[in-house]
Amino acid sequence: MAVDGDDLIHENLIESFRPRLRTYVAVQPVLDLLHFLEPEEKERVRQRARNDGNSAAVDVLIGAVLRKPHPAGWFQAFVDALSNAECRQAANYLRQKLPDPEVEAKNDNCMRMIDILVPSLVGMNTKEVCMHCFSRKLITKDDRDEILHLADNQGLRDAARELLKRIVRCPPGWYSEFVQILFDTEHVDLYKLMGGSSACDTTGSDPVKKSPESSPCQLLDQKDNEDDITGTASLKSSSVDQYPVCITETCDPGTAAGGSDKADIVLRDYQMDVAKPALEGKNIIICLPTGSGKTRVAVYITREHLDHRRAEGKTGKVVILVNTVPLVEQHYATEFHRFLKHAYKVERVSGKSMLKISFTEIVKKNDVVICTAQILENYLERSVKGEDEGVHLKDITLIIIDECHHTKKGEVYNRVMMRYLKQKNRNRMLKKEQKEIVPLPQILGMTASLGVGDATKLKTAEKNILQICANLDASQIQTGNLKNYSNEPEKKIVLVEDKEKDPFGDVIKNIMNVIHIYANLSPTSELGSQNYEQWVVQSEQQAAKEEAQEVRICMEHLRRYNDALIVSNTIRMRDAFRFLEKKHKEEMKSKTSPDEDHVINITDTERVLFNLFQDNKEELEKLSQNQSYENDSLSKLQTNVLYQFTTREDARGIVFTKMRQSAIALSHWIQENPKFGDVGVKVSYVIGGGDQSVVKPMTPAEQKDVLSKFRSGAVNLLIATSVAQEGLDIPACNFVICYGLVTNEIAMIQARGRARAKNSNYIVIEVKGSGVTEKESVNEYRVKLMTDAIARIRALDPAEYRTKIEGFQIQAILEDKMRMTTKKPAKNELPSEVKLSCRHCSKFVCTGDDIHIIEDMHHVNVSSQFRELFIQKENTALQERLLDYEMNGSLVCKDCGLKWGAMMMYRGIQCPCLNVKNFVVTIKEKKFSNYTKWRELPTKFQAFDYIEHANRLAQLSIDEEA
Repeated sequence: MAVDGDDLIHENLIESFRPRLRTYVAVQPVLDLLHFLEPEEKERVRQRARNDGNSAAVDVLIGAVLRKPHPAGWFQAFVDALSNAECRQAANYLRQKLPDPEVEAKNDNCMRMIDILVPSLVGMNTKEVCMHCFSRKLITKDDRDEILHLADNQGLRDAARELLKRIVRCPPGWYSEFVQILFDTEHVDLYKLMGGSSACDTTGSDPVKKSPESSPCQLLDQKDNEDDITGTASLKSSSVDQYPVCITETCDPGTAAGGSDKADIVLRDYQMDVAKPALEGKNIIICLPTGSGKTRVAVYITREHLDHRRAEGKTGKVVILVNTVPLVEQHYATEFHRFLKHAYKVERVSGKSMLKISFTEIVKKNDVVICTAQILENYLERSVKGEDEGVHLKDITLIIIDECHHTKKGEVYNRVMMRYLKQKNRNRMLKKEQKEIVPLPQILGMTASLGVGDATKLKTAEKNILQICANLDASQIQTGNLKNYSNEPEKKIVLVEDKEKDPFGDVIKNIMNVIHIYANLSPTSELGSQNYEQWVVQSEQQAAKEEAQEVRICMEHLRRYNDALIVSNTIRMRDAFRFLEKKHKEEMKSKTSPDEDHVINITDTERVLFNLFQDNKEELEKLSQNQSYENDSLSKLQTNVLYQFTTREDARGIVFTKMRQSAIALSHWIQENPKFGDVGVKVSYVIGGGDQSVVKPMTPAEQKDVLSKFRSGAVNLLIATSVAQEGLDIPACNFVICYGLVTNEIAMIQARGRARAKNSNYIVIEVKGSGVTEKESVNEYRVKLMTDAIARIRALDPAEYRTKIEGFQIQAILEDKMRMTTKKPAKNELPSEVKLSCRHCSKFVCTGDDIHIIEDMHHVNVSSQFRELFIQKENTALQERLLDYEMNGSLVCKDCGLKWGAMMMYRGIQCPCLNVKNFVVTIKEKKFSNYTKWRELPTKFQAFDYIEHANRLAQLSIDEEA
């Protein structure tokens, strides 16, 4: 009994210090010394370390150590292994040789500072610093060898990251040693960045007193004075007046929706301040936080621009460019048309709403045109090639670019602006030759955050932002002073614990392993990870190319099960089960034909996989109902949402999540949980419209409906993917929760900018495998970097600024010229050389000669023989009526049931519209299985001739009647 009592004490001790052990234990050397663990257990830990890193592997190691029954002396053996593997700090915790609380707190701050400064520190001379760290005993010989090996094989930056992970495992005092090493190795900038040798000396000696500006860890120390409701330290966002994060409300003091058609546009002081240079005709970038009324400022500038041109007897032409289809309708309905329709003609155009007249005519006949940038670029290119009249920059007087931080290499915004810069450069030559110059439009860029790109240093960040300014030909960046309107949200990071047991996930993994054995597959990543999904996608593409049909089918099912594991770790097990059951039913349904006389083939492999799910369905359903195995993240989410709705009279919030399945499942979970209904939660979800997921995308109309309900209050909790972070018109929220979703600093600013009501909260909840804590710290550092860079740019002498900008512009023009010179023709293959075959059953379908394009967007098969190869199925979920066409049915392969596309009714003509991702493409006998968009193919398809096809159908009708 005494032994059992000691075991319980030791188990509790390890659990108590689990968070510390995650930091201080290096699993690889410890495993070599743990002889009481079975070899397969050790391999499982090593596999976890390879896939998810050391910290995640520590949890698996602890689980293995704690697994009962315990062998005699297990605890002491574990402590000895830690000590002998030179994880001295971890061993001290288990020996209860605890550091002084003040020393421990300072050491924690030092580790956090390293995390924040990783982007800068990875630029060090890793090999030299590594050798100094070894000589000062900050790392072991094994550490040194592994870091040098990484440097030689994966590069210095990866090796630097590994070095930083290992030095923080040392006892207190390591920070000062490391800073001194940076000084000794002549990394002066990094030495200063980290505050010098005394910044975080926690050895107990009296450090040299330094100012807070030169002691970053002291600054961190000051932030840890308040605890959040879960007991973890609250990390508060820094507040910078020049770049405020949150605004009380969008300006519109005198006009409510549905008000007077001639409602005036009233700007606040800060909005008028940022607008002034544009009102004087200058090119500028307006950089204001989400919800600060940037679009209203743009409407005001548009009206003043058109009024001024009209007063001078000149024609004004304004084009507003956006980067997503929903933004076209949003800007049209809520802003530009609403305020300008009484005086000017306003129209909107996107690839999904092209009018019966051409875009050229739309630009001619309207004063204001809102469109996706790709449409303008297409018609600017037409004018150059002489295919038709197209559109010319000289005919536009003002271009407004929304979310202008996307004006970078490879982005469509930049292709439009490159035409502008080239003409500007030609105008210089024309002016020297005293010839008439070609007029160019005024440019207005709008964004909530310019970002810093890949920059880790202030100088590089400044260069990145100056490049965007050059691309937009901006004379200055306008940030405004929002002191009286700013409401900084309180920030909180919520940490979670891993599941102790996961029998539901174990069953799914067993199913996946059965499929692996059946298809002779060897996955390279842990099941349920993003890396595993990448392996599945790549393997499916390879199988499709090799016509290995059975393997390809297995990969489809493996991706489905992998998604279910991710959903199970993020939401509930029952949501994962529902997802699997729904996909199974959909696939079974795809194997049924609407024509009773026709039978769609089911392969032996498909039968095996169908039966495999059926055999495990009952057990999965039963396990999915056992709430004791649910993940801790969901519990933390419930606690935080309920807290918001019980402590606020009028709670309104957004929960951002990564996957579409997660957004839908979270919405269902909240609807089914009476606790949320009791506090007045009315939930809905909004997801993206791209068709690149196993989940049906949301149409613009569906998105609009949900956002309308959110604005009206019919919905007060929105579950959203990243589609809601950028641009969409969403009212002020008093809380935003990022549920395992953290991307870059731009997205972070946009997400927390949604929490712009008074006393708002910005909460980040960790989800297994998301790494949100580390990413959030890095993003905070990058926001500070961006803010400082913008301040330095704004402080530049105007002449120096112009010199820098012109230098970037000349460089960009030369680089573009070089690319055009060396670039091979992109569309050099004849359509007849392109062949399409069914991705599922490899049946030949058609050649490129049979594919024609409608409105530069829809690829339709015009061959009469093609109709013998597919079955048309009704699909009410697909129905979508637009101005010239409607989609109202699915096309599936007659042999295997794979969906190929949809039947499109175009001006009275039925046209089978195909999606290239459902085919294997063969070009000159070489097969490709990774095309997802038609424009990626190296050929130019023929334009659809409506008159020709209408006449052909009329003739067929006459022949049939005869």
